Amino acid sequence: MKEPPASAATLRVLVVDDEQPVLDELVWLLERDEHVAHVRTASSGTEALRVLDGGEIDLAFLDIAMPGLSGLEIARLLTRFARPPKIVFVTAHENHAIEAFEMNAVDYLLKPLREERLRESVRRVVENNERHPNGGDERIAVELAGVTRFIQRSTVTDVEAEGDYVRLHTVDGESHLVRMRLTHVAEQWAAHGFVRVHRSHVVNRHHIRAVRQSGGRTTLVLPAGDATLDVDVARRHHRDLRELLHDDA
Repeated sequence: MKEPPASAATLRVLVVDDEQPVLDELVWLLERDEHVAHVRTASSGTEALRVLDGGEIDLAFLDIAMPGLSGLEIARLLTRFARPPKIVFVTAHENHAIEAFEMNAVDYLLKPLREERLRESVRRVVENNERHPNGGDERIAVELAGVTRFIQRSTVTDVEAEGDYVRLHTVDGESHLVRMRLTHVAEQWAAHGFVRVHRSHVVNRHHIRAVRQSGGRTTLVLPAGDATLDVDVARRHHRDLRELLHDDA
């Protein structure tokens, strides 16, 4: 499929602010930007998380000082998401800048907002997406014993559905539960070698060690540290898998 031109409106944006005039101004300015396809709003941290949980936001503008969940607290929660959106903080104060950039924020905008500075923030996101159109070897945030760390997507061998979450299995035998839907993995990671083989499994074809067939049943053998992991292939996915493996041969 042909890639859209750089100027095409592709970004799905969320604006979060408890002050309605600021919210309205941000929406108005963003809708004037040629790179922005759609703008959603939230007036509280709780409402913002409900929108973000859907996983269809590319860029979030977060007010830092809000009742309840602040923008910084929302950003910390987003580190647990498998595919968090880019973040731009919006505030009337400068004293949170260091903390904001420690969270890898794209930008830090001071109120009152200026359209040219807002456009600059959007441009940074667009340029980053153009440099890494397929996300490169994406770093995925996972939590282990209360500590958030990152794993590389290329180390994931199998993704297993668990309700509204997925469990990532890695080459070293670890597994991590992250907030992401399996349909999203199947669609967004397909370009990186991930293929759906069952309604509850997506596998990384680059890590398939063997294909076992017995009694009409097909099983994939994947590495898992010093052991291996077996994943069954549903009959409806046999043909797609054969074609992919043939392409790799």
